[in-house]
Amino acid sequence: MTQWMRAFPVLAALVLYPAVALGQGTAAPGLLPNKTMQIIVPNAPGGGPDFIARLIAPKLREVFGQNVVVDNRPSNNGIVATEFLARAVADGSIIGFGNAGTHAINATLYKKLSYDPVRDFAAISEIASASMVLVTNPKLAANSVRELIAEAKQAPGRLIIAVAGATGEVAGNALKLQAGIEMNNVNYKGGVPAVIAIISGDAHMTLTNYTAVAKQVEAGRLKLLAVTGARRALQLPNVPTFAENGLDGYDHSLWYGLFAPAKTPPAVVQAYYREVARIISLPEVRERLVATGHEVIGSTPEQFTDKVKREVEKFRKIILESGMQQD
Repeated sequence: MTQWMRAFPVLAALVLYPAVALGQGTAAPGLLPNKTMQIIVPNAPGGGPDFIARLIAPKLREVFGQNVVVDNRPSNNGIVATEFLARAVADGSIIGFGNAGTHAINATLYKKLSYDPVRDFAAISEIASASMVLVTNPKLAANSVRELIAEAKQAPGRLIIAVAGATGEVAGNALKLQAGIEMNNVNYKGGVPAVIAIISGDAHMTLTNYTAVAKQVEAGRLKLLAVTGARRALQLPNVPTFAENGLDGYDHSLWYGLFAPAKTPPAVVQAYYREVARIISLPEVRERLVATGHEVIGSTPEQFTDKVKREVEKFRKIILESGMQQD
């Protein structure tokens, strides 16, 4: 797929809604209540959703003419922030970020989740996606996913995956299920301890975002084998995908998008979509997203809703078959 085709949703938004670029404070006058707007982020400052939220917040402030604050509410797999957003006032003053974990994995990971990722939200737009990477200890013999699978088959259960979050765990379990191999998951409290475990030899590999391990890869302390997306990452054009190593259909990219509470008026959802599509198409915004390893998406609310539904079903199968589900 060409870069132009991948950018089509954003370009289409600009063609269909030329009035969105009218200038400061002129978008949908009177549509939002006259109070501070909040962008709820289910992660601590510094992560992918937080970076994107702080990138677009000033632009939304210019358009809507109201103060916009980024409200970080980190918790285990983003449940606290996502539950808050689901129950928030639906007048357009509160929107929030969701991702593959909060709006797809959690739906099956927890038997008694306090929110429904489809019913309780109005999808606004998928803003960006990014492949995870598979990195290993440099001393591991395998130099590709294909070789890693062969090594795992020779010694079932010997290799250890350092797990630092549900998204990486699901991607690792998908690898094991699709390749028919046995590897052990060991949970760590965060990406840094997981990487330290690999470098020290306590674990053999992990699946995580590239920015978290880029310096270690460049220094030779970690070996980069593959990206988890359906296509090679723009930031890593020489790194193959899992599919190129024989795992057809393997695609476990991270994605980030905006949601509003379910009862938010459709006109407000559309206004947010149009502005977000315009903002992420701005060269200075797009360049920063691409530079940090993101593919800019800009899908419509309808497209994003359909994606969430597909992702819920995709992850349900993996979670149930791998025994990940929690009470």
